[in-house]
Amino acid sequence: MDFSAAWAYKTLLLNGFAVTIELSILAIITGTLLGFVAGLSQTSKWAILKYPTKLYIEIFRGSPLLIQLFMVFYGLPYLGIDISIFAATLLVFTLYGGAYIAEIIRSGIESIPKGQFEASQSLGLTYRQMMQKIILPQTLKVSLPPLMGFYIGLIKDTSVASIIGYMEVVKEGQMIINITAKPFEIYFVISVMYFIISYPLSLLVDWIEGRNKHA
Repeated sequence: MDFSAAWAYKTLLLNGFAVTIELSILAIITGTLLGFVAGLSQTSKWAILKYPTKLYIEIFRGSPLLIQLFMVFYGLPYLGIDISIFAATLLVFTLYGGAYIAEIIRSGIESIPKGQFEASQSLGLTYRQMMQKIILPQTLKVSLPPLMGFYIGLIKDTSVASIIGYMEVVKEGQMIINITAKPFEIYFVISVMYFIISYPLSLLVDWIEGRNKHA
């Protein structure tokens, strides 16, 4: 193996790596906010919140991420809506991530024994007080390991954005391969970069699960 090509184009690879980290962090933040609201809406008794949210979740969980990227990046301009490649990419990852995170949050809320809801109501707590003080702290504890697992998958999924030309690390790598004809070495370096992001999160998941077992 000859990694001189990767070293020669290290600046491009590092720039792409930085863009991947930026996209991952923003997608995790916006997807979590959307998923949290959608997850709460899923457990609502109000049909006007519950059923539109259910439809959104089913659409974005039931269609490939790549198709969603194509639909937003190429479809919106076709409809006369101008959107940058960054905005299109972040929008899709937010909607895609939010749909999965909503299901994680919903499952977490529904795993709380019904007796705790009834006890909270009998104490005269409002819905907001009940969720803030009783339900959501326990939900977050239950939901954190699957959330972290999803975040790891979402970080790796950002490589799909290279298909529409988003200049993250895989796209930068493909351009370098076209110049150097060193696909194995370049993709190996890119794999190491993804490992650097994902492995600490995997360790964090293991630590959280271990702590929950002994709690």
